[in-house]
Amino acid sequence: MEEIYRLIEEKIKEAGHEGNVSGKDIYDEICDQIEEAENGSYIFMSKKDDDVFFEYKIDVMDDNFNLSYIDINTPQGKIHVDFDN
Repeated sequence: MEEIYRLIEEKIKEAGHEGNVSGKDIYDEICDQIEEAENGSYIFMSKKDDDVFFEYKIDVMDDNFNLSYIDINTPQGKIHVDFDN
């Protein structure tokens, strides 16, 4: 699991986000959101502080999920983090 957490953090930093992020926290939040979800594609929003929120695009399947992208919305603009590439 540590590898997954590190990958999430690295992708976000590579996309240009300079704030602190926790891959574990993001992964856990996604798991909580999709716990009872049916198969399909979902967009989830998560407010991180007063002026920053994350938008997750997730595809839920029977035994797993795919984090397609995260859009990090800040006062300076949007940072798109593509996990499908």
